[in-house]
Amino acid sequence: MTAPTSALHAAIDARRDDLIALTQDLLRIPTLNPPGARYREICEMLAARFEPLGFQVDLIRAHGAPADSETYPRWNIVARHTGPRAGDCVHFNSHHDVVEVGHGWTTDPFGETVRDGRVYGRGSCDMKGGLATSIIAAEAFIATHPDYAGAIEISATADEESGGYGGVAYLAEQGWFSPQRVQHVIIPEPLNKDRVCLGHRGVWWAEIETKGRIAHGSMPFLGDCAVRHMGAVIDEMEQTLFPLLATKTTAMPVVPEGARQSTLNINSIHGGEPDQGPDYTGLPAPCVPDRCRIVIDRRFLIEEDLTEVKAELTGMLEKIKKTRPKFEYDIRDLFEVQPTMTDQDAPIVRTVAGAISKVLSREAEFVVSPGTYDQKHIDRIGRLHNCIAYGPGILDLAHQPDEYVGIDDMVDSAKVMALTLAELLLPEGSETP
Repeated sequence: MTAPTSALHAAIDARRDDLIALTQDLLRIPTLNPPGARYREICEMLAARFEPLGFQVDLIRAHGAPADSETYPRWNIVARHTGPRAGDCVHFNSHHDVVEVGHGWTTDPFGETVRDGRVYGRGSCDMKGGLATSIIAAEAFIATHPDYAGAIEISATADEESGGYGGVAYLAEQGWFSPQRVQHVIIPEPLNKDRVCLGHRGVWWAEIETKGRIAHGSMPFLGDCAVRHMGAVIDEMEQTLFPLLATKTTAMPVVPEGARQSTLNINSIHGGEPDQGPDYTGLPAPCVPDRCRIVIDRRFLIEEDLTEVKAELTGMLEKIKKTRPKFEYDIRDLFEVQPTMTDQDAPIVRTVAGAISKVLSREAEFVVSPGTYDQKHIDRIGRLHNCIAYGPGILDLAHQPDEYVGIDDMVDSAKVMALTLAELLLPEGSETP
């Protein structure tokens, strides 16, 4: 181990307790999305940490973005530390929002539990542990090498869990991720500390509505049941569409193995009368439902064309329409993202992979995520392609009860991140312990 690397590792080891405490502090602010709670609070908490360390801090509200409102404004923070010499900018981007807590927890979901080498809490893995790790890595690097070249940015952004439009997408539209001001991006999503995530599959969300005719439930023959029509749609999916998707596989190194094929999830189904409030104690009215809706979540591969993906589904619906009397439907696009995959020879890929090898004494694994994350906006809107996901945590724990992040994993990942900064921002021959 070289002297500079040894000094970096020692600086991170000395900050182990701070790393745990910072992760807990982030978890104690329940930035639940939806609705988008306490975004400003977590940004101000981070600003209070960054400013005394010499970071220039900007708090940016995504005015007009989806879900932005006076009740739940979409706040983001970008903090920039600039070295005394010219050079590249390395940007660590984490989302600060977390999903609902859900049921089944045996630990406190808001950061009070540290046990067996783990920090538990909603968002610990996805991805406040990664945010804390990037902060500690940057602080240790700056303290060890104050004469570095270039700049380090750390952002905490809104709404990744609901598409990222109030966060990274908005910032990218405003130029924060332009290749002129940022050259390398690491997103500390939980893909395991020995993996470099190159990108993600594509996604298309759509709503399908079947139509019927309302009538009295005692005389359903006078109406037309939209739920039964939707049953025919789901049956056709089971008979033809799901088997077809299982034959579509990819050369992308998607993890886990089951996601190396095209997939479709029926995200929700609603038919008939709307649900009443929890205080309603009466019975439903006897009506034939005249509307039924499902939301589908179709994940597609880099080898697939989105136009053909949509045509498969509409072709299936048209097939039903030809054989099923009174069958009428509408389909509405909700959300779409193209697949993305950074080249394995890109500078940030090679540098992080090399750092993993040095820190962990094993070769990095290159993977692709089954679901999208904010790389899509940096790539498509920012036109910045030198971007990866790398961070501590186990992806399978995301959104689960008793979510946790391993402390040793955070420490090791911080060392990888700090060594990456050293490789990219220390001018040749300037390394000093």
